[in-house]
Amino acid sequence: MTSCFVIHEAPVRRVAIFGGTHGNELSGVFLVKHWQENGAEIQRTGLEVRPFITNPRAVKKCTRYIDCDLNRVFDTANLGRQTTEDIPYEVRRAQEINHVFGPKDSDDAYDLIFDLHNTTSNMGGTLILENSRNNFTIQMFHYIKNALAPECCPVFLIEHPNLKYATTRSIAKHPVGVEVGPQPQGVVRADILDKMRKIIKHGLDFVHIFNEGKEFPPCTIEVYKIIEKVDYPRNKNGEITAVIHPCLQDQDWQPLNNGDPIFLTMDGETITYEGDSTVYPTFVNEAAYYEKKQAFVKTVKVKLTAKCIRSLLP
Repeated sequence: MTSCFVIHEAPVRRVAIFGGTHGNELSGVFLVKHWQENGAEIQRTGLEVRPFITNPRAVKKCTRYIDCDLNRVFDTANLGRQTTEDIPYEVRRAQEINHVFGPKDSDDAYDLIFDLHNTTSNMGGTLILENSRNNFTIQMFHYIKNALAPECCPVFLIEHPNLKYATTRSIAKHPVGVEVGPQPQGVVRADILDKMRKIIKHGLDFVHIFNEGKEFPPCTIEVYKIIEKVDYPRNKNGEITAVIHPCLQDQDWQPLNNGDPIFLTMDGETITYEGDSTVYPTFVNEAAYYEKKQAFVKTVKVKLTAKCIRSLLP
């Protein structure tokens, strides 16, 4: 007899680890290239694990992308777009990736994709969740968080009707984002790389013991759910007129209350947060988001519960 009502999930047999979705986020690039040459540490019995450089041209130039953001174009329109000479490189690359690891939303798609990213923000080792109802992924995140304890491992839920975007990893049945920082663009830090490496190790360990038939009882995790993006103050020409306030800088995941400083003008004026409830900012002063007109993201804390799961063994 089992100890609870069990959801039987299909075993996870094919896993991809993506690095270089953004070509200047180098922890994932270094790890994937290492694992392509020596992949012993990511192999698990009964599991195919494929390390893969997603945007090789951007990696070669050490730039975020060539024509457009690869991590935003895995939607139906772009994946089905006719290939022409003027098609953006990243859209063509997305179609190639979808052909290898998808097709998206099909039974043939890879079971799990870890997509490795770096941020210039002080987010630590963050897991990104796309679906609040994915029992398998929530159970995995619960396992990883426990394995890393007492080190903090926030979970960022990007499920939102207007703010969610079509990520590279979204072609998998279980998409997992890994965002580790702070790390400058085009730079590798040993401590940041090590955090990312440990997250992947524990994630693969979870998959292995799940595939062997271990039953995972119901669990609950706390996540930070995206609610709004906040832009910098700007003038009539669209130019930024204030920077992140020192009291907010590097304070990812910390409570932000009404009246707390968020911006500082060049004249020394403090702009404060105006809100009815406490929020938790993240991606604070992320370098790559200046072009996206985003100073930080507001989140709220919510709790998610996953049901008891067990692999559907043959």
